[in-house]
Amino acid sequence: MKGRIKTEYGEVTVNSDVIATYAGSVAVGCFGIVGMAAISMKDGLVHLLKKDSLKYGINVKIDGNKISLVLHCIVSYGVNLTAMTDNLVESVRYKVEQFTGMTIEHIDIMIDGIRVID
Repeated sequence: MKGRIKTEYGEVTVNSDVIATYAGSVAVGCFGIVGMAAISMKDGLVHLLKKDSLKYGINVKIDGNKISLVLHCIVSYGVNLTAMTDNLVESVRYKVEQFTGMTIEHIDIMIDGIRVID
């Protein structure tokens, strides 16, 4: 699915993979987020994604000029989940809206794992 933005110079098309990669890079920069998660279909285990494959931990749905995101995260042990998710939503919303020029309709956060950070 691709987002389309009309400007005075023409039309810009943004691929959903680009939005997912950018949202993932913003998310891992937020306090309390260890990384993005992917669930293995074969064994059902949650795996921490590397920096080059962050887009696999994010589902992007584009409807016209609106984006919906589902973030699958692994969080740090002992973090206040309410504060962490509020910060995550606001950061991702602001940066993705600035990056794409489109509006974020809603962001869902799925916490798929907890890691102890030394």
